[in-house]
Amino acid sequence: MKVIQITDTHFSPDKPHFNGNWAPLLSWIEKTDADLIVHTGDLTVDGADKDADITFSMDLMRQVSIPMLIVPGNHDVGHLKGSDQPVNAERLSRWRSLAGDDRWLEDAAGWRFIGLNSLLLGHEDDEEEAQFEWLHQALSDRAGRRVALFAHKPLFIDAPDEGDTGYWSVRPAQRRRLYDLIAAHDVALFASGHLHWAWQGRFDNTQLTWGPSAAFIIDKMEREMPGERLIGAVVHEFDTTVESTIVAVPGMTAHVLDDVVHEVYPQAVKQREPVE
Repeated sequence: MKVIQITDTHFSPDKPHFNGNWAPLLSWIEKTDADLIVHTGDLTVDGADKDADITFSMDLMRQVSIPMLIVPGNHDVGHLKGSDQPVNAERLSRWRSLAGDDRWLEDAAGWRFIGLNSLLLGHEDDEEEAQFEWLHQALSDRAGRRVALFAHKPLFIDAPDEGDTGYWSVRPAQRRRLYDLIAAHDVALFASGHLHWAWQGRFDNTQLTWGPSAAFIIDKMEREMPGERLIGAVVHEFDTTVESTIVAVPGMTAHVLDDVVHEVYPQAVKQREPVE
């Protein structure tokens, strides 16, 4: 069973800065003979507030001849309370009506593939709790299948027991709940995106993979993180175990967000300006 993970494509009809990477990525995907494509979020530049960003991006995804499953990212459904675009009922409804379910499971080849909406984690509300209950059930009734989890945000950045990283990873309380579920079930892989860094490691018996963005790398705007800066995808091959390979896809452009952030995400520039 071959699964291709793509992530952080950041497509938009109005801000087409990264749209040119789709043609080489699509061409490469079609040559992989994959069984499934998983997109781990930030499909759009601003689907959190713009219907057109989601419909435009979904039209691109429908060009793929291989089945695809997608989980949303923060630019698709919003982020934490207090952020510029917090997750709320309107944003979740927009995604669900235009893109489909924000969580899912798929059984194949002795595996259970589970997609989580990691942007619900940290809100401590009914939506978050409903997803935890759903995840517990999905793991409990897996009937001996091994498990691969896919989400936008990673579990942690530098260390499994680190504190709150704010924007970047799952918050500590929710992370602990995920750890407990992972430990109780046969979760072989936790694959994510969001960071625009490509990296692989382990947490106990679980492989961790950060998929590289298909849009841009980040230079000096943010802190250095583990791994490497590249543009591409991940090939996950599932048998009795999983083997994952990070791939720099030929023909794609490694845009640098620092160079265009004032055009694509001007709100991010404002958040970093000193207050006088």
